[in-house]
Amino acid sequence: MTSAAELPASSGATSINHPTAQDTHQHNPLKTATGVYVTVHGHFYQPPRENPYLDAIERQPSAAPFHDWNERIHYECYRPNAFARILNDQGEVMGIVNNYEYLSFNIGPTLMSWLERYDVEVYQRILEADAKSADRLQGHGNAIAQVYNHIIMPLANERDKYTQIRWGKEDFKSRFGRDPEGIWLAETGVDYATIEALIAEGIRFIILAPSQAQRCRPLPTKNDPQPEWHEVGGSQIDPTRPYRCYLKGSKEWGIEKGDILNSPLPTPDTSKYIDIFFYDGPISRDMGFTDVTYSSHHLAGRIGSAVRGDHRPAQLISVATDGETFGHHKKGTEKTIAYAFTAEFPRHGWTVTNFAHYLSLNPPTWEVELKPITAWSCAHGVDRWQDDCGCGGEGGVWHQKWRRPLRNALNWLRDQLVEVYEEYGQQFFKDPWLARDEYIKVIRDRSPANVSRFLSRHQTHKLNAAEQVDALRLLEMQRHSLLMFTSCGWFFEELSRPEGTQILRYAARALELAGDVAGVQLEKGFVKRLGLAPSNVDLFKHGGEIYRQLVLTAQVSFKQVAAHYAITSLFNNHRPVETCHLPGQDTSGKLHHPCQKRVYCYTTHELDYQRQRMGALTLVVGHLKLVSEITWESEHLVFAVLHLGGWDFHCCIQQFTGRRDYSQLKEKLFTALQQASAAQTILVMTQVFGNETFSLQNLFAEERHRIMRLINQETLTRLDQLYTQTYRENYGVLMAFHRDELEVPQELQVAAEIALGYRCMTTLRSLEQDITEPQSCGNHIVELEAIATEAKHLRCRLNIPEGKQILEQLILRSLWQLLHDTNGSFATDIQLLERLIDVGYQLNLGISLYRSQELYFSCLHSQIAPACLTSLMNKQDTSQCRQLLKLGQKLAVDVRAILSQLD
Repeated sequence: MTSAAELPASSGATSINHPTAQDTHQHNPLKTATGVYVTVHGHFYQPPRENPYLDAIERQPSAAPFHDWNERIHYECYRPNAFARILNDQGEVMGIVNNYEYLSFNIGPTLMSWLERYDVEVYQRILEADAKSADRLQGHGNAIAQVYNHIIMPLANERDKYTQIRWGKEDFKSRFGRDPEGIWLAETGVDYATIEALIAEGIRFIILAPSQAQRCRPLPTKNDPQPEWHEVGGSQIDPTRPYRCYLKGSKEWGIEKGDILNSPLPTPDTSKYIDIFFYDGPISRDMGFTDVTYSSHHLAGRIGSAVRGDHRPAQLISVATDGETFGHHKKGTEKTIAYAFTAEFPRHGWTVTNFAHYLSLNPPTWEVELKPITAWSCAHGVDRWQDDCGCGGEGGVWHQKWRRPLRNALNWLRDQLVEVYEEYGQQFFKDPWLARDEYIKVIRDRSPANVSRFLSRHQTHKLNAAEQVDALRLLEMQRHSLLMFTSCGWFFEELSRPEGTQILRYAARALELAGDVAGVQLEKGFVKRLGLAPSNVDLFKHGGEIYRQLVLTAQVSFKQVAAHYAITSLFNNHRPVETCHLPGQDTSGKLHHPCQKRVYCYTTHELDYQRQRMGALTLVVGHLKLVSEITWESEHLVFAVLHLGGWDFHCCIQQFTGRRDYSQLKEKLFTALQQASAAQTILVMTQVFGNETFSLQNLFAEERHRIMRLINQETLTRLDQLYTQTYRENYGVLMAFHRDELEVPQELQVAAEIALGYRCMTTLRSLEQDITEPQSCGNHIVELEAIATEAKHLRCRLNIPEGKQILEQLILRSLWQLLHDTNGSFATDIQLLERLIDVGYQLNLGISLYRSQELYFSCLHSQIAPACLTSLMNKQDTSQCRQLLKLGQKLAVDVRAILSQLD
């Protein structure tokens, strides 16, 4: 872990020490290219993981204890980098740094969408970091764009290249409020056709690996109109300067390997160019694969070794790596770079910058030509995403012969979907491809008003409701046809991995939408082509079987959404039937509006809902309108759910065929229920609805697991009580075993841990309810202290994640109240907070005080320290100040400098 012992405690380590006028005199490195500049670029990206039908990520068991991999990596990387700690030798927080303010970075649009939805605080920190870096660096922010969903650009057709760039630019602009100067190419995959598209779209620069350059030379001048070319194809290019890459008639540059080297070079068009930075390959590799990032001193030494001693006025040492390196791949290294940015690099006299700022100070004086088709993670061009080249095989025995057939199948499907889109799109859109390029504005904002504006802008005529649905289906079909080329599907060793399955799910959704609009049946041809992609897993044999077993089974229909709604309604404290009838006048004579809820990306309009119980049986019958928030398609459905108790559900769904039919259906079902016979009720349900049924297993995983826990709660409570009784009856025996240091019988030790955990959770829930009542809170904390003492004596480990979260939230809430609520009682509030923190540690729940630290630290310099110094200067009582500062010590924040002034 990086130590910050040399950093002044009062600085807060929140900003780089900028040169003063006296220091810089005429050479301010922020305005004039002077000295050594350092840029660390983080490529932050996660593959899109959302269920194509639900627009949400479902639980991923491999990411446990987190919900999914996005959440896990967010906890380990994205959030820690927004609040990176600078620690002193005692492990106390001396500063909290927003690393995004100093990193050059790109964050994939699909990941940014997830961050915006999941943690708006971190999302805002990222946006603020870009704005602050732009303020510091002459208007050039740290953030750059990314091609939208990480497709390998050299393998995309021309139209998809442009859409990926345009979507990436628009997504970036809608978030950061400015046009991007640079863009990150997925896997740094590049060819001259991609360069042409980037230039046409106004991108100023890109970042590549040194291995992607073929040759370079100084730019021609009047004195030297034909400077000599230097071959640098073996990664010998000097990465300390930017290069200009001219467009050389990309249409003439073949995409087959070697064409460019065996043909005369076209004359460059000097009006069309893009600038390129090549990151330092050896240092970047070391950051990813050695321990250099665990010490800011060692990192600075490694970067310093690349500084050229040839007396050039300015040079840039730039490195690039996966952003997830800092905290996820290498735990805690966000602290290393935080200290490096704010102390270590400035100590060497280096200027921390980004590529756009350096380019503004030091435009290219050299020209570069690229190899034909390359990427940073494949030694064979871009074969990792189309051939069995060995990359990604992890040195195992598995082949990647499936890659080429997969690529061919998706290319075939893309071309079929193009025909559908052009034929039907021209019926709705004045320019279908312009509409697709601008559809990103709908993806960013699916509010009905925004979608209506989009359709009005592009429609050939005023679209009716059915035409609006088909227009949106076509655009969604195209969105999924782009998502199905996400690079991760080819990156690893096997097609049946989650990444390969995910892109096939996007393909399946695109197929389905094409069928809905045009009635075309493309799935058979697609699956046949997938059958040529051999799997390494015997269970699947080939891609066709993967599609049948892992993709078709994951499709979601309107009936499934209705069944989900119907079954979960039994557990959602549903309102009484009197309050939700068909639209019109209810029994009180008041106008009634349909009841609305959301099921993922579907809006549910509950038009009728009736429930009856008969003994152990519960029957629910309802009428529901479902509307997709994405395509606006809708269906009226009737549902019936019979709950036989426990895990047993029998659910049926059918189309709504009219109020008369619905009324008769209800009468038949409730009449059957009166016989108190499950068999008879199910028989009538089958007669009315047919044989298609849904059960608990058909629910979406999130809600299924919640209901399983609810159903199981009664049993667990009974078991908790039984274990508690066992524990109490054998307490003396347990103590005797521990006293004599004998191994405790497992049954008794487990009983003790469960009993104490149950007691602790009960007390914590009570504390949560009574947190505003000082007397009750005190009693609950006394009980928690007693539980902690017992657990310690009996060597019990309390495994209660929910309790840990409750306590963390209570501490944060109490701290906020202490710092911001002027009407509170200071003495009572601070005593409560200190006891909460103490008991959290005593219970040994592994509580995290990170968020409380962040809240306290933000107030330390803005409120607490100024108030303390004011009290001191005015010779007022400083006892409250001391208490607040001692609270900071309890939160592991370094307050010694301020405390020493009060002594």
